Amino acid sequence: MKVFNTLSRQKEEFIPLEPGKVKMYVCGPTVYNLIHIGNARPMIVFDTVRRYFEYKGYDVNFVSNFTDVDDKIIKKAIEEGVDADTVSKRYIDECKKDMEAMNVKPATKNPLATEEICGMLDMIAHLIESGHAYTAKDGTVYFRTKSFDQYGKLSHKKPGGFTVRFS
Repeated sequence: MKVFNTLSRQKEEFIPLEPGKVKMYVCGPTVYNLIHIGNARPMIVFDTVRRYFEYKGYDVNFVSNFTDVDDKIIKKAIEEGVDADTVSKRYIDECKKDMEAMNVKPATKNPLATEEICGMLDMIAHLIESGHAYTAKDGTVYFRTKSFDQYGKLSHKKPGGFTVRFS
């Protein structure tokens, strides 16, 4: 099987990092409402890729997260008079039901963003300490793209015309 390598901009033969095994990480939905075609499309596409790998005999570890904390989730919780956890759990359950109804296989694991907050804070602190990020007056943290000479290598874009924001 050939896949497009964004770095080389060429189709290349797929060679797993570990023989017989494929590790897939797919960014899942932000769960503040029922899923829509924009959420479902990547789930279906990557389920198809996963099934192809399994058909070819690979042991596939398929991880897809749920973003269970976000401004949209908090807004929905305030509108409903419930906590954000109630909203996110409801829509995680609904998403899983919808995927099952579309015959999309469940992920091997569905990590939650809230399970990774300490790691995110540690990473952001490390980026600030190492000079790769800075805090604005309003408390927003920005990644200093020019501080990392490899930044933009994969996208083939030069830093300077954009920033990455951590809120």
